[in-house]
Amino acid sequence: MQSELAFSADDLALTRLAVSPMWEVVTSFRLLITGSPHPVHRPWLEQVRPRVAAAGLDAGWLAQLIPASGHLADFLTPSPGEPAPTLDAELAAIRATPVELVLHDIDLLGEPRRAAMRADPESHLAQVCAEIETYWELALAPYWARIRAVLDADVFHRARQVAERGTAHLFNDLHKSLSWDDNTLRMVRRQCILSRETAGRGLVLLPSVFADTVLTWSCPPEPPQLAYPARGIGTLWEHRPVQRAEAIAAILGRSRTLLLTELEAPASTTELAHRTGISAAGVSQHLTALRDAGMVSAHRAGRSVLYARTAIAESLLGTAA
Repeated sequence: MQSELAFSADDLALTRLAVSPMWEVVTSFRLLITGSPHPVHRPWLEQVRPRVAAAGLDAGWLAQLIPASGHLADFLTPSPGEPAPTLDAELAAIRATPVELVLHDIDLLGEPRRAAMRADPESHLAQVCAEIETYWELALAPYWARIRAVLDADVFHRARQVAERGTAHLFNDLHKSLSWDDNTLRMVRRQCILSRETAGRGLVLLPSVFADTVLTWSCPPEPPQLAYPARGIGTLWEHRPVQRAEAIAAILGRSRTLLLTELEAPASTTELAHRTGISAAGVSQHLTALRDAGMVSAHRAGRSVLYARTAIAESLLGTAA
């Protein structure tokens, strides 16, 4: 099966790149519920899967709207109105989805258990957004600095491709299932047919660290979306040695530098105290100072709080992608 998306000069002029938190929500959740291991994302899966299960999200609305394969509920990935919308902005767009579009997506999913959504779509849409916020805090927010660095690097690379070698080279390099010829983007082995007749003008290209294939979205008059696997995910979860630790310790102090080093993966106060030998009270005090300085972020995970390095800390430690 093959889709063909024709481009006029106006369509090319309206083609753009964006980073979307909701595309990462959708693709990462699908990866989680497959239950299978992954050669790259195994460290993330091992950390996140128990949290998601403990919160009951593996049996909630998201599990119904994001099946392990096949069609996804398109209203979960609204068209990004800017290059890098926040999760809050995308959730606002989801809440504002017309009821008829929500019901259309539910019908395409075709499962009897979605009858509750059809009976009261507005109320249940609010529940879906609440689940997304919980999932974000558990599964993505603690890792967002790393994920965002990879996505931004991909966008920079693609923009440079267009500047140096043209749009045709960009399209031909995105994914093996895509090819560009005669002002037409062709997609092979697609489950859903995408054509200019059934899509809006232009195209939004969205890199994703969790997508393992090309995914498309179309809801005229909005431009169609094409999510593709981002470059550089092979090293996303690899251990990255801290650079200039002694020099950083001279400024921040050894205890705070040690805590930042230990936050290679998100951790709680108790875990950090156990690993570093610093008292729980001391860890809490240092984390508060680091949080006030914008170097760590805190994320609720059930009864505990997970701390994670921010992009500022990643850059300071010399580990930014």
